[in-house]
Amino acid sequence: MELRAGIRVLVTGASRGIGEAIARAFAARGCTLGLVARAVEPLELLAASLPGHGHVALPGDVSEAPSIARAVREFGRVDVLVVNAGITHYMPFAELPLEKAEQMVRVNWLGTLYTVKAALPAMLELRRGHIVVVSSGGGVRGFPWAAVYNGTKAAQRAFAEALRHELHGTGVSVTTVYPGEVATSLHDHELDHMPDWYHLDRRSPAGPLGEKVVEAVEHDRREVFYPPIVRLLRVVNGVAPRAADVILRRMLGESAAPRRD
Repeated sequence: MELRAGIRVLVTGASRGIGEAIARAFAARGCTLGLVARAVEPLELLAASLPGHGHVALPGDVSEAPSIARAVREFGRVDVLVVNAGITHYMPFAELPLEKAEQMVRVNWLGTLYTVKAALPAMLELRRGHIVVVSSGGGVRGFPWAAVYNGTKAAQRAFAEALRHELHGTGVSVTTVYPGEVATSLHDHELDHMPDWYHLDRRSPAGPLGEKVVEAVEHDRREVFYPPIVRLLRVVNGVAPRAADVILRRMLGESAAPRRD
C-alpha cells in the first residue's frame, strides 16, 4: 500500500509504547490517525503532537465490542487497522487470580476479534485495506510466568496467519508483528515481581519498531520480528524446541527454560 496524505490509520492501544511509536511513524508519512485507548487525555496530547492534521482521539475499550465498534464508526473509513492494545499480568499460573487471566483474554484476544470485526466489512466493501496484528515473541514460544499472556498472543498469531490467507484476492492484507522485550510501560505495574528471565537492560526502543511496521504495510510483508533475534526464536522453536530452550537458557538464564526434556 502506498502511504501518503489521505490514508487513514486506526491504532488501538495508541496512548503509549508500541502503539504511540506506530502512530508517530504513520503520521510522519502524512497519514491521518485515529487513536484509540480507554483514557482520552493522553490520546489528545498525542494527536496534538503529531505532524499533519485531522488526527482524532477516540476513547474506546477493545474488550467491549460495542465500544470499539463505536470508535471505528466515529473515525470513518479505515485504510490501515493496527490491532495493538494489550495488557500483561506476569506470575505463575497457579497464583494468577482468575479475574486477571480473564482480563488478558478479553483485552488481548477478544479485543483483537472485536476490533477486526468492526473494521473489516468496510474494507472488504472497498476492496482495499491492511490489518496489522501486534502479537509477541511469546506468541511463538511460551515463557514461564506468562502462560496466559503468551496464550493470548499465540491465538493472535494463528488468527492473523489464517486471516491473511482467507483474505487473498479481496484487496485486504494482514501483517503480524512479533515484538520481543521492548522499552514500554507495559510492565510498569508489575516490575516488583517480574520473572528472572526478564531483563530490563535488554529492552529495545519502540521507535524503530514503528518504522518497521510502516515498511511492512508498504511492502505487504507477512511478518515483522523485532528485535531480529525473535525471528531466530520462531525458526528454531518450530524445528527443534529443545534447541530453542538451550539458546534461551544461554541468553536469559535457567528460568526461561528450566526443564531439559
